[in-house]
Parts: sequence; structure tokens; C-alpha cells
Amino acid sequence: MLKNYFKIAWRNLIKNKVYSFINISGLSLGLACAMLIILYVKDEVSYDRFHEGGEHIYRIVSQNYNESGVPENKNSSTGFLQGPRFTENIPDIKEYVRIQSGRKDVKIGAEVVSRDLFYADPNFFSMFTFPVISGNPKTCLSEPFSVVISEELALTQFGTTNAVGKTMMFRDNEDFVPYTVTAVSQKSPQNSSIKFDMLLPLEVPKEDLANNFNWFNFFLNTFVSLKPGTNVDVVNDKMQDLYLAQSADAAKIIKEQYGDNGLPPEYFLQPFTDMHLNKELPAQNGLTDASNPTFSYILSGIALFILLIACINFVNLTVARSVRRSQEIGIRKVVGGKRKQLVFQFLGESFLLCFFAFTMAILLVQLALPIFNELANKQLSLSFLFDVKLVVGYVSLFAITGILAGFYPALVLSRYSPVDTLYSRFVLSGKNYLQKSLVVLQFTLASLLIICTFVIYKQFDFLTTQELGYDDSHMVLLQKNRLTADEFDAFKGRLASYGNIVEVAGKNGGGWTTIAKVEGDKQVQFAYETVNRSYIPALGIQLKEGRNFSEDHPSDATQSVLVNEAFVKEAGWSDPIGQKVDFWYNGEKYTVIGVVKDYHYDSLGQTIRPQLFTMKPTNELGMLYVKIAPGSATSSIANIEKVFRDMFPFDPYSYQFLEDQNYQSYEAEAKWKQIMLFSAILTIFISCIGLFGLSVLSAEKRTREIGIRKVLGASINNVVAILSKDFIKLVLVALLISIPVAWAIAHKWLENYPYRIQLGWQVFAFASLLVILIALSTISFQSIRAAMANPSDSLKTQ
Repeated sequence: MLKNYFKIAWRNLIKNKVYSFINISGLSLGLACAMLIILYVKDEVSYDRFHEGGEHIYRIVSQNYNESGVPENKNSSTGFLQGPRFTENIPDIKEYVRIQSGRKDVKIGAEVVSRDLFYADPNFFSMFTFPVISGNPKTCLSEPFSVVISEELALTQFGTTNAVGKTMMFRDNEDFVPYTVTAVSQKSPQNSSIKFDMLLPLEVPKEDLANNFNWFNFFLNTFVSLKPGTNVDVVNDKMQDLYLAQSADAAKIIKEQYGDNGLPPEYFLQPFTDMHLNKELPAQNGLTDASNPTFSYILSGIALFILLIACINFVNLTVARSVRRSQEIGIRKVVGGKRKQLVFQFLGESFLLCFFAFTMAILLVQLALPIFNELANKQLSLSFLFDVKLVVGYVSLFAITGILAGFYPALVLSRYSPVDTLYSRFVLSGKNYLQKSLVVLQFTLASLLIICTFVIYKQFDFLTTQELGYDDSHMVLLQKNRLTADEFDAFKGRLASYGNIVEVAGKNGGGWTTIAKVEGDKQVQFAYETVNRSYIPALGIQLKEGRNFSEDHPSDATQSVLVNEAFVKEAGWSDPIGQKVDFWYNGEKYTVIGVVKDYHYDSLGQTIRPQLFTMKPTNELGMLYVKIAPGSATSSIANIEKVFRDMFPFDPYSYQFLEDQNYQSYEAEAKWKQIMLFSAILTIFISCIGLFGLSVLSAEKRTREIGIRKVLGASINNVVAILSKDFIKLVLVALLISIPVAWAIAHKWLENYPYRIQLGWQVFAFASLLVILIALSTISFQSIRAAMANPSDSLKTQ
């Protein structure tokens, strides 16, 4: 009997190929989307949970306050002292590990490459669970000039993981020094905030450990492991008391020298597993993959809703299709079929459809995973789905969907008289409030996602096309650490012999921030830029007043600075030229000789801050800006590389176009633009499947009405309009709900950007028109088909 049920179910699926494909594809797409997002969320919440005893590992962090006691920013970095001082004086702390990010030049044969690394305390591998393939994890970081490398780097560097005892050449100052490989570790898990290819010993001079002024240095991460059963709040109080006692004298001297910088910071412990999704204290300062929990919440909500829509659509479409099988049910009942048997028949078909949908969903996930990984910046695997709890959830979902889709139509159809079903007198009663509510809900979400997608697209276009205040076109960036003025002049002179090189400029590497006094004791915090005189004209930065650094004024390097408009505004100057900027803490005082117009030296996600330019001779340059002629990229890059390698053979060479660097500032927006577009398309598609199911159900219910109207002279257009208007009303209701909600969400999201688009009515009008057209296209297919049917077929048995 069971075999017969599935045989008939298979025949029905084959007989109705289009219906089967739509039903299966709708559910499989919803399931695939949910599975992908489950993979993402599961990975997000699993970060740093693989360490043994990880529940006892914490990071030392602090809360800063202003002079009024109002909380300001939180700080996840510490200096050399916090770890050893707290561990030494608080018995509840078992051990500490300090991790400092860095970068070193490595010589490989004749080539020099620059690699990221960590400096770490010797007990790194006793606190953190990173398996060591070879070498002694307890002693591998105990000796100077030792290095621990990953198996991946070992294969790249030496062609084997058996690398213990081999040497690597690292640059120390101007010389390359041999370091001995003391251990090889497995590759860091993809769900780890600490990812490394190289570890070097963290060496701290004894005088630094004894200097209480180092309480006020913040440049590395310090982790501690607590003894089991320790009260974290008690440890927090002890840390703060110890800090206040030991730093008091140093704090007093700093306050006298630099002024009042607010109340002392408050130290506390942050759980290690909390870093990844913490917006205030993220994984940073060398730690990787910091994430925003909002992304997980949004994606989880989208997944839940899409899955719910897909499952209910599956049920709706099955019910709509089962109405056309009323005569089959009547015959079965006439020949002795029982209601129980009909239920099993529909359940068999439903479970077979569900099985195909789940199978197709897994295949879709496998196909889409590489693209999804690229969008989400992950390294997810399909195997992550086969968690025991997740498998139980899938089985439950499979059972619930199959039962609902099969049981409900069987109960509805099997209760009617065989005479009614055989003579096509069977109708479904009720006004289908549930189905109509679902359509409204579906199209509300679809409209919401479409509007938000349009807003993200427009904002992304604004960010990537807005005038920056300088010319970033045809500008090649090169990194050269510790570049002196003489080296720059020689480099620029050699490049000048090539006709396709327009200009060469220099600037400090990285971002420097400091403070100075203006107008007496008023302090201004600003971006501190060391440049040469060709920097301003090379980038096309406009001077508002005054002049640029000039060869005609040799004293500019030691006595003059340029500032931007934001600096002038912060300082409160009405006439900035000739004003003094006092670096009182090192005895230097400079005169403002020019003001540049504000330009976006950071991304448009950041407000333009005060900025100061100096040519101070003792400051080294770190970046080279080479302006090339349009259309000469290939030859110019070759010339630049030749000169660079000739002059700096022991420095790593790499280049990047400034335009590309600026574009990369908006990678997060670009990825979310694609994710939202995908979600909107998927949601509208699944919603249309639901709408199609309801249009089928409606046409089946109104078959006799349509026949009568056509006999009385109604045209096809009249019939289509009658069948479509009720559904269009539902879509319009959905738009009325979604537009104000979308406006509120988009407005709130745009507040994150100091420079943003204005929300105009065009976005909402275009999105509404698109949704209505999609809905009309979906409804019209079934409406036209019903309107073109021969009325005699529907009336001859009435």
C-alpha cells in the first residue's frame, strides 16, 4: 500500500511538471537561503570557542571618562605593565599573555617580502589552544631570535613542515639577522580572532617593567586566565585599586606637563569569546575578523522570514493544486476509498515533494557557497551544517512542512460528498483571510528589502563618486619605511628622467594623531602629516589662503606648517595666517603659512577632522605618491619598479593605485549591497510563488462566475481585471505598510554616514512601481489563462 502511495505521488509529479518545479524550487530556495545564513550565524557565534579553558580567558580593557565623569570611549589596548602587575598582585589571576602586532621584512633568497606577525609571551601556547606540529610549545618562545611559524608558511618558505632548526632572515634596523625556527603550528582556525603565520618572542626591557609611566601606554592586547570559580567583579575591583595606587605619582606628573585629560580609566575584564561581536571592544590591534552583531540579527531575521514564507507558500500551492483533483478524490471515495487513505495519499506526495526540495536545497547551498563566502568574507564549509542540533531541526522542519502540506488539503477535500466533487460542484468556502494576510506580509517584507536595497545602492554610488577635494586619479602608492629626505630626492630625480612620470611626492606612513596648543592654552587634536613641498600640488589639494611650502623659504621645514579649514574652525581663528601652533611638550612652536581646503583624507564614512602638515626634517617619510600620465600605467609601473628595486634592493616592493585604495574603503557597503539585492530578489520571487498559488486558488473558486460573465459578454480584459484587482489591493496595502517602515530604517541607517544622500520620493515611487509590476506579471499569467478558458467547460455540468 505504501509503495502504491509513492508510485501515484511520483506519477502526479511527473504529470504536472511545471507545478512540481515551482513548488519544489520555491521551498528549496527558501531552505537554501536559510541554510547559508545558518552557516554564517553559526560561524559568528563559534568564534574563539575552540580554546581549552576558554571560558576562563579574559582580555584586560578599560573605560575612559572625561573631566566631568561622563563615560567616553572604551579601550581594548594595554601596555607592558598591566599583565605582569595585575597577575603578580591578584591571586585569582593564574597567568597572562601579551600579544603585540607587528610587521617585519623577511629576506627570501634575493627577494625581500614584508610579513605580518605577533610578538607574544613565552606561555602563549599554554593559554591558547593552537596545536604545535613540531617543536616544544612550552619553550619555543623562550629564547631571543626564535620564531614560530605556521605549517602554511613552512611549506611556502621551506617546502616542508619539518622546519624546526631552519633559519629565516629578518631585518633588524638596517641589517638582516638570522632567526631560528623553534616550532611549527597548525594553521589558525578560520573562526579565531588570533590568526598568525609568525610568532616572535615579546622582549620587554626591565627598566620598562619598572617604569610606572608605562601605565599610560596602550599598544598591545593583554589576556589573563582566571582560576576556576573566580568572581570577575571582585577581580575588576582589585585591578582598579592596584592601578590607582601604582600610577598615582606618574599620573600627577603627566597632568602637570600635559594638562587635565579627564578622570583615570576604569579597568575591567572582557570575556575572550565576547570580542568578535562586540562593537565597543572589538577584536582589533592585530586581532582579526571583528564583526557587527547587527549583521547576524538582520540575516537571521531574513532567513527566518524567507523560510516561513517558503514553507507556507508550499502549503498554499499544494492546497491550490489539490482542488483540481476533486474528481479523482470523488472517484476514490465512490470505489471505497476511506478518508484515512486519502490523507496518506496526500502525505506521501507532500513528503516526496519535501524530500526533493531538501535535496535540491543542499545542492544549491553547495553551488552557492563559494559566492556566499566571498560576499560574507568567510571560509564556510557545508560540513558545518551537519551539527546534531541543526540536523534535528531540519528533520523537524521536514516533518512539519510535509504534514501541513499533505494533511490540510486531505482534510478539506475528503470531507466533501463524492457527488459534489464528481459533478464539479465542489467549492472552497471562506474568505481566505490567512492567505491574504500572508500575501500582505510577504510583499511588505519584499517591498521593504527592495526600498532598502535602492537606498544602499544610491548611498554606495554617492560614496564612490563624490568629489573628494583632491585628485586621486593615476596616482601610484608605494610603501618605503624610514625614507629620508635625501633618499626621496634621489628617487624623484631618477624617475624624472621618464616622460610618463608627472610628479613624485612623499608623506609619512600610517596615520599620526597628536595635540598642540593654540590661542594660549586651548588644545586641538589633529591628524599630523609629515610631507614634502610637492605633496599638496601632486594631489591637487586646493589652497584657500596663504602659500605652500617653498624652496624660496628654507626655514619652512623647521618653522612653518599648513592646516586645513577644520583646524582653523576648531582653533577659532578668524585670520589664521601667522598664527602659532605650540607643541609645548617638546618645546617646538610653528607658524601657520597656509590653509588648505577641507578634503576627504579618510573615507566619507568619517567627518573631516583637523589636519596639520609639516616638513620637520627629523620625521621620516613612509609613503611615496607617484603621479603618472594617463594611459601609461604599464610602462610607468615597470619604470617605477626598476628604480625602486635599484635604489632599495632590501625593501619589499608593492604598489597600489590610490583610486583602488579609496574604493576598498567601502568594501563593507559593497558586500551588503549585494547581500541585500540577493535577499530582495529571493524574497520577491518566493512571494510571487505564494501569490501565484492564491491566484490559482481564486481562479478555481470562481470558475463558474468567470463562465457566466463570459457568456454575458465580458471580455478577456474585463475578466483579468476582476481576478487581479483583489490581489493588487493586497499589494497596495503592503506598500502602505512598508514605505513608512522603510523610510524610518533607511533614515536611521544613513545617520551612520556624515556625508549621505537625501531620501527623495523617487526611491519609494520606483520601488512601489517595480513591486506592482512584478505582482501584476505573476497574477496575469493565471488570470489570462482562466479568462481564455471555454465557458461551456465550466457551465455544462452546473
